[in-house]
Amino acid sequence: MISNEQRIMALRQHLGNISLLTGKDIGEKYSVDFTGENRQIPLAVVRPKSTKEVSLVLKACSALAQRVVIQGGLTGLAGGATPKQDEIAISLERLSGIEEVDVDSMTLTAMAGTPLQTVQEAAANAGLLLPLDYGARGSCHIGGAIATNAGGNQVIRFGMTRNLVLGLEAVLADGTIISSMNKMLKNNSGYDLKHLFIGTEGTLGVVTRAVLRLFPPLPSRCTSLCAVETFSQSVALLREMQINLGTSMSAYEVMWAPYFERVVGHIDNLQSPFDKNFPLYVLIETEGTDQNSDTRRFENTLEHALDSNIIHDAVIAQSEKDRQDFWGIRDGVGEITKALMPYASLDVSMDIANMPKFLEEFDNKLKQLFSNAMNLVFGHLGDNNLHLFVTTHCQEDIDAIYDLGYDLTGKYGGAISAEHGVGALKRKYLHHSRTHEEIDLMSRMKKVLDPKEILNIGRVIPD
Repeated sequence: MISNEQRIMALRQHLGNISLLTGKDIGEKYSVDFTGENRQIPLAVVRPKSTKEVSLVLKACSALAQRVVIQGGLTGLAGGATPKQDEIAISLERLSGIEEVDVDSMTLTAMAGTPLQTVQEAAANAGLLLPLDYGARGSCHIGGAIATNAGGNQVIRFGMTRNLVLGLEAVLADGTIISSMNKMLKNNSGYDLKHLFIGTEGTLGVVTRAVLRLFPPLPSRCTSLCAVETFSQSVALLREMQINLGTSMSAYEVMWAPYFERVVGHIDNLQSPFDKNFPLYVLIETEGTDQNSDTRRFENTLEHALDSNIIHDAVIAQSEKDRQDFWGIRDGVGEITKALMPYASLDVSMDIANMPKFLEEFDNKLKQLFSNAMNLVFGHLGDNNLHLFVTTHCQEDIDAIYDLGYDLTGKYGGAISAEHGVGALKRKYLHHSRTHEEIDLMSRMKKVLDPKEILNIGRVIPD
């Protein structure tokens, strides 16, 4: 068995001018993703600038049986990009840039290390829209979004990242380049190989380039923050909006009182627009083609919901500042979680009908286990997704909270990851959402595409 020093020397010989960081040059940046958990300095960091260089790196690592972890913007919440001992990190931060914006086909071609916000801005500069958006837009990479099949704020209308990828290029563990840079909406010619790499979190190959589907921007937008008394009313409101507003609804976000009140009580520039507290709050946004007619229809729908006692109160944004304030409450989780640490963050999905039973049982059992537990809940209700931030301010309680949460997720037929991925932190819970046969098939696919077991090992698939 060769030593780590010998591996580094062999890599230098194989990689030539490709950037290779070792020792003190690595720094803390590459040691952990956004979770901050299980920090580990990698053996080395390789920073390729092209698909060809990624291929050369993986060929060299395959020859050495050297395990690697793929890193993008390190904004992940499942530990998937955090190195394990003696792994080499392949950072795609230099694999960045917009290659083409095709206005006629409404597509954009970008390299995997391009920040999501850069892609959004390139689309906007061409008069088009990439409808993928979430809080980490400025630092997350489009390749990471594809690898994790990220969700975001507009899934209810445009779907997950998977729905926005027309073609991509990826590199297998042995360095083989699979280029399927399709720009067509319809291509039924054999296996759609891009789905081997979308949502598989770098375990089957490394995404290096992608063709993304763009849309015309819509000039009209309506935003409202509503107050409701019960979960059933929030569901009734969702159906009311879907029936009357159809596909124009782009966001439907529900916030439970503890989360809402925590945000407005701890972030200085945010406040509730209501004069009393309510059990639940709903943020609704629609987009359309005519502001006047869209506003009338939006207001009429909310007025009918008020008259029908579906909602207790509603405030409609009268300016972009109002809209940003409403979204500031929804997105305030990023500012309040530091004070909650250590905490358990659950990103689950399930049938809407099961959500109240799940939350009631979770809260009851949580109180039985921990008298001081705080559970802050919000969710993209329209796409079945709940986010739960639970803290007792005690690190020793975290595993028990996860065990309880994921056990109940399985009991109610849900998924342990709705949009954040499985990574390293959730894989032991995968059996709650996938059958033995499904997990076995995942393992068999992994063995075929990565027979030397070097690529993102210890992520997604349980031992």
